[in-house]
Amino acid sequence: MTALAQILFWLSILALLHSYAIYPWFMRVLARGKKSHTPVFGRSDEDLPRISVLMSVYNEEQVLEAKLACLLQLDFPPEKLFFYFGSDGSSDGSNAILAASGLNNLRFFPFAERRGKPPVINDLAAEALREGGLQNHVFLLTDANVLLHKDVPFHLVKHFRDERVGAVDAHMRSTGLREEGISRSEDRYLSGEVMLKHHESLAWGTMMGPFGGCYTLRADLFEPVPPHSLVDDFWLVFRVLEKGFRAINDLDAVCYEGATHRVNDEFRRKKRIAAGSFQNLSRFRRWVLPPFTKLGFAFFSHKVLRWFGGFLLLLAWLCAGYLAFSNQLYLLLFCGMSLVLLGIPLLDALTQKMGKPNTMLRNIAYFVAMNAALMAGFFKWQSGIKENTWQRTTRY
Repeated sequence: MTALAQILFWLSILALLHSYAIYPWFMRVLARGKKSHTPVFGRSDEDLPRISVLMSVYNEEQVLEAKLACLLQLDFPPEKLFFYFGSDGSSDGSNAILAASGLNNLRFFPFAERRGKPPVINDLAAEALREGGLQNHVFLLTDANVLLHKDVPFHLVKHFRDERVGAVDAHMRSTGLREEGISRSEDRYLSGEVMLKHHESLAWGTMMGPFGGCYTLRADLFEPVPPHSLVDDFWLVFRVLEKGFRAINDLDAVCYEGATHRVNDEFRRKKRIAAGSFQNLSRFRRWVLPPFTKLGFAFFSHKVLRWFGGFLLLLAWLCAGYLAFSNQLYLLLFCGMSLVLLGIPLLDALTQKMGKPNTMLRNIAYFVAMNAALMAGFFKWQSGIKENTWQRTTRY
């Protein structure tokens, strides 16, 4: 029993180190010296693809005017830029704002019944395909609270001149960061994710899922998202990868999203995303089984191990606690892990309440809380996902 506990402890620690340190380092090494994806479209190319912007909206009146203002100034040939907006049973002023948007080539669908984002996106995609066809046609999926730099459409679609490219993700940046709350910890994590996905793009073309708020994929590769899906963006892009196409990230396609500051808001969001992640794992589980491939290795290393991160931490802590009765090394490890998993979050909460936040404490507490959210998401998935609607996260 002691030997088994030791094996489980070190395997858990190694799995966490692999996902958060070894794998990102490996991707960075493989991407070294690879500067760009070729060939690409030029700005004046006549055969630039048609873009259909798909956006599902639910009670977003607080952010819609800013969103529409940014869409109005997009630098892309207007005859190739079309907008398909669907209101998912909005009960605030969203419908009126969208109807009076002033956008050219706008198709607005004020759906009366609230069904969740995926069914709305499926309907919008079907309409865009009916009008725009399959060839030389790109979907740009975006959220209402994400603001796009005017050059984003070009930077996202320029890569589709390469017939191997099936999906391109934008570079998401956070705005409204504060010293208090979790926004800076979240921003550090997201910045690391941006670079990891960029290195995956350069190394193998296996970017593990877009950020969801702004990304593109070939219209002929779109598949209707399955019912009750919670993380539609990962599902859509992984299907692109399964078909043998590349999924990449472009750092020049800059978008902006307001930061979250309250740990409760982010915990709830991460729990929902985690439930959807385990839902996708059940759908794509064959990629973590033999025979092993580059895509399977990236999926397992970047996503699957992180999704189980909370359980790996718990398992390592319990094994260290069991071994601590007979081994001084594991006693020290158990005490150290107890401090990290229990003591530091409490100390962080205390320093936050006193108005004296500490960056290191905040980052560790954020890491622990988000892994707890992953565990909560697993049990949410286990209990059955019967709907895919949710409340928007408060951002600044």
